Amino acid sequence: MKPLRLPPKIKVLEALGALADGRVRLGDGRAEVVSSEGDRVYEVCVDLERGLADSTDNGTKFRGYVGYPIIAVLMALGALPFDREVAEALRGVPWRKLNEKYKKYSKVMEVVLEEAEKKGVSRERVLSLVDEVMKKLKELGLKKGCHL
Repeated sequence: MKPLRLPPKIKVLEALGALADGRVRLGDGRAEVVSSEGDRVYEVCVDLERGLADSTDNGTKFRGYVGYPIIAVLMALGALPFDREVAEALRGVPWRKLNEKYKKYSKVMEVVLEEAEKKGVSRERVLSLVDEVMKKLKELGLKKGCHL
């Protein structure tokens, strides 16, 4: 089984936004995550005992990294750090629209961090959480595996 790479840091923010928006639905051994525009539903499976995860999102499927739907599900399951206030500051972010407008994750991240600050959550707090999540993802060392 192929190891999943660590995602771009912005994917942690997308996962937090998905949770704040109520777009994560946990099932029995499976989960669904609805896209920010509501037009796509990603299937997710996670098997932490075996260190396996998979998702139908593009990042996981085509680029081989832990996509935001997997991160969101792991947060919902308590396997990754989560901060409700940070998540709430990311509620309603139009991720696809921003990605299409700016074409660079670094620019989108800057815009999103500025919005979080306007909602009273410091950039340092957001980035600290991102670093914690990335560290934990590295420790988990997930492989692409459980079948969708």
